[in-house]
Parts: sequence; C-alpha cells; structure tokens
Amino acid sequence: MPEETPVSTPSAPATRPLPVTFRPTRTRAVLLTAAVTIFLVVSAMALLLDRLSTAERISFVFTALMLSCVVLVLARPKVVADDTGVTVVNFASSRRLAWAEIVGVNLRVGDPWVFLDLSDGTSLAVIGIQPGIAKEQAIADARTLRALVEDRSGHPAGAAHD
Repeated sequence: MPEETPVSTPSAPATRPLPVTFRPTRTRAVLLTAAVTIFLVVSAMALLLDRLSTAERISFVFTALMLSCVVLVLARPKVVADDTGVTVVNFASSRRLAWAEIVGVNLRVGDPWVFLDLSDGTSLAVIGIQPGIAKEQAIADARTLRALVEDRSGHPAGAAHD
C-alpha cells in the first residue's frame, strides 16, 4: 500500500509569497462590528433623548467615540513577515525583528497567543496569532511563521503546538 502524502510539509508554508500578514480575522471582525455598533447606538441615544442639552449630546457622542477607539485598539494586533524580518504589532506597541533574532515560535496548549523566543533570551507575545475563536487558523499561522523563521534564519524555530 503506497504511503499517503501529507497535506502540508514543514517547508511548504515558507514558499508563501512575502509579505504575509497574520491577523485574528474572526476576532477582528467581531471587534470592528462592536466598535461601529457602540458608536451608532450611543450616538443615536444622544440624538433621540429630548431631555439632553447640546453639551450633554456632545458628551454622549464623545464618549461613544472614546469607547469605539478602545475597541479598535483591541482589533489592532497583527504580524507582518517580509523579506527582511517580522513586524509584531500588539495592542499598544510595535516591534520590528530581523529573522535572525527569532529562535523559537511557540503556541502551547492553553496559551492565549503565540510567543517568540528571541536571541537575547527574552520572549515576545504575538497577539496577532491567537487561538481564541479560530484555533485551527491560529495553529496553521503559527506553523507557517515557524517555517518562515526556519527558512529565513537558518536555525530551527522550536515547535508550534496545538
């Protein structure tokens, strides 16, 4: 009986054209929808309530805008891999890494997102790849990033686990 060919090999994802962007797309869609909904509902309330003064209406709309901005910050995380390295964008920070700086890509059972082990001995959270509501996509993205790191840096990148 002939052996089955695996659907994907560890080196297959590295042939993906660069740049490639990883995002928690389902989570992002929920957050973007929530931001728009919050702004529209609170602003509509401000316009429809007859007892409010103009200043109070403006404060309602301003509050709706601030709440929506907070939700949009939660939708910000992503990872962009290009020919020269990886850019990790988290909630309030962004960090550019050369391929050689990344020595491990880890997504262990129970982890809220991927972690990169760096050559300086530290670890960096990669919130742009999170298994929350799209576990299979996060695992596939972690494996792809791991293969890209192995291909570009010349050293094994650790294991991306389920």
